[in-house]
Amino acid sequence: MVKIRLRRMGKRGRPSYRIIVADIHSPRDGKFIDTIGYYDPIPDPVIINIDLEKAKDWIQKGAQPTDTVKYLLIKAGLDFNALKG
Repeated sequence: MVKIRLRRMGKRGRPSYRIIVADIHSPRDGKFIDTIGYYDPIPDPVIINIDLEKAKDWIQKGAQPTDTVKYLLIKAGLDFNALKG
């Protein structure tokens, strides 16, 4: 099974995250299949940069986003209702 999840990057106290596609058995910062974007929560407003075409493609292939990534995808403009129908 494949998940779309966050991979922590950055220094201690200044996290930034890459949004990756990875097998559920690989560790948080371990081996991954593809990078589809990044998220930086430190600046105001936060930076969310996601390749929505790649995200749609992976979701249609069966990848499951985590709750946090699903929230970020919605904020970036992905419509989950359009993917279902």
